[in-house]
Amino acid sequence: MNNEKYETLSAEEQQKILEKYDPESNTRNLTGIFKVITFIGLLSFSLFQLYTAIFGVFTAQIQRSIHLGFALALIFLLFPARRGQKRKGKLQVAWYDIILALLSIYIGAYWPMNIDAIVMRVGLLTETDFYVGIIAILLVLEATRRAVGLPITIIAILFLSYGYFGESMPGFLHHSGLSLQRLVQTMFFTTEGILGTPLGVSSTFIFLFLLFGSFLVKTGVGQYFNDLAVAIAGRSTGGPAKVAIFSSALQGTISGSSVANVVTSGSFTIPMMKKLGYKREFAGAVEAAASTGGQLMPPIMGAAAFLMVEFIGGGLTYWDIAKAAAIPAVLYFAGVWIMTHFEAKRIGLSGLSKEEMPNRKEVLKKIYLLIPILAVIVLLMSGVTVTHAALYSILIAVIVGFINRASNMKLVDIIYALVDGARTALAVAAATAAAGIIVGIVTKTGLGLKLANGLLDIAGGMLLPTLFLTMIAAIILGMGSPTTANYVITSTIAAPAIILLGIPDLSAHLFVFYFGIIADITPPVALAAFAAAGVSGGEPIRTGVQSAKLAIAAFIIPYMFVLSPELLMIDTNFTELIWVVFTAITGMIAIGAGMIGYWFRNLHWIERLLAIATGILLINPTLWSDAVGLGAFVALIALQFVWKRDKNKLNTQNA
Repeated sequence: MNNEKYETLSAEEQQKILEKYDPESNTRNLTGIFKVITFIGLLSFSLFQLYTAIFGVFTAQIQRSIHLGFALALIFLLFPARRGQKRKGKLQVAWYDIILALLSIYIGAYWPMNIDAIVMRVGLLTETDFYVGIIAILLVLEATRRAVGLPITIIAILFLSYGYFGESMPGFLHHSGLSLQRLVQTMFFTTEGILGTPLGVSSTFIFLFLLFGSFLVKTGVGQYFNDLAVAIAGRSTGGPAKVAIFSSALQGTISGSSVANVVTSGSFTIPMMKKLGYKREFAGAVEAAASTGGQLMPPIMGAAAFLMVEFIGGGLTYWDIAKAAAIPAVLYFAGVWIMTHFEAKRIGLSGLSKEEMPNRKEVLKKIYLLIPILAVIVLLMSGVTVTHAALYSILIAVIVGFINRASNMKLVDIIYALVDGARTALAVAAATAAAGIIVGIVTKTGLGLKLANGLLDIAGGMLLPTLFLTMIAAIILGMGSPTTANYVITSTIAAPAIILLGIPDLSAHLFVFYFGIIADITPPVALAAFAAAGVSGGEPIRTGVQSAKLAIAAFIIPYMFVLSPELLMIDTNFTELIWVVFTAITGMIAIGAGMIGYWFRNLHWIERLLAIATGILLINPTLWSDAVGLGAFVALIALQFVWKRDKNKLNTQNA
């Protein structure tokens, strides 16, 4: 397929949009000695992670501190203190950033060099320990601000302040307070703070899967997603919008960044949608909703599922989470797909012409490019450890890259894949380190339980009001935060309120995870939607409103799987599962029609409300709601055909 017939964005235009909306992309364009240093540093980072994955990880403190040291040093070399800050001359990196990078190396090496002495002191800090801990906290906060953004940095600072000023806090927030020494000791000299579980997952599972994603790009899988999507959905009604949904769902599950996925996929799909006749805001909204939803789609789910395994515990495996998330993810994309179809019908859009379509036989010949992704699924299903599944999948991706003539993969491409993977991991490492600060304070002060009880008091101990308040908290906390960080924050602060009401841990964690993700397309701070508007040329807030409308399933489904765990395949059999999926997708058809205002014809506002109510009844997997919902569904369809028949008769008589 010839992509040049669409006004796709250039690489430079894509980079400008990424730098505006995605802090992870706001890096220096280094040359000379600094380019060599960062290149070697990124390559060494990946090689260290691969070495420990193959031969076994070090002691937790050593593994995590080295991982942190690499990430912090490289962030200070690559990310300027201010966005868009450019330096001319030989010293492209500010002198103070060089000092910060050297301090980061020292911080990363402190545990490996002194582990025996630190352990022997049993929590007692020397003066050197104290100042090293202070520096580590400050470096993490500044690196997070640069690479991730201000929101999570402010939250981490507020939590540190809460830990220190606990005695001055009012009401249920009051606690005895942590001395500065105890605060430092918790943050850097235990595995409850910066070196806690979030960074631990980053330094093992997440890094490897980000590396896997980098290798997929080098094999040409990213472009193949687009070609396959066009081949499957291009000729259908409103084809380009469905292409965007299909390709973004595939790419979003491995990217871990809604904004990055919007810009890379959207630069191809949004011009296609605009050319076909979709309005700019709607075209941007389709891409934003699909790209954001990619992180809800197993098997990888933007890497947050790995954190979920550690946070929930209790023998839960990664595959348990991926399996539970499957039906909600399918319903989400079914909802977006259905609404784009109805919108295309409403405004009279067709699909791509035959000339604009790629050769399907040629596309299908390259179906082997999907083998690495299928390998991940099969390996995880077969009980292989997450680490080994990632390693084997990387190896398979390399083999596929050599087979694919179009990618023309060479040894140098493997090196660049290692470098790009490490670059992608920098923001994740910073975010998980900052999230460790939040988790450490919550653990030491019992804040999670206090906030949970506070939410329950406000909600009067009732489930639905508690879910609503938790949803609001998760959306607010998720604004401007990457997937991994917003899950850590929401699961620590918001999920305990739901769990206290007897809801299973998995349901509660997926509930807050969903709303933390959907924050990316929920105005007023809808970064993915704003990035899509930057690509489409549409108005940002309108694009955000449209994307939230298209993603309506994500605002409904979490309530459903909390109330009825069958949607998560908990305590259900195959027959019940088929019925649940059937009624839920039928429900999404009704909701989609109601939201767009079109089904077999334009709907009256009363019919739209009835359609939405019908959809909600069908998504809720109970016998009475299914019976009522199916009856209403059939009645609505019959009403439309009767109306069309009567209208046709009237037109015939008038003629």
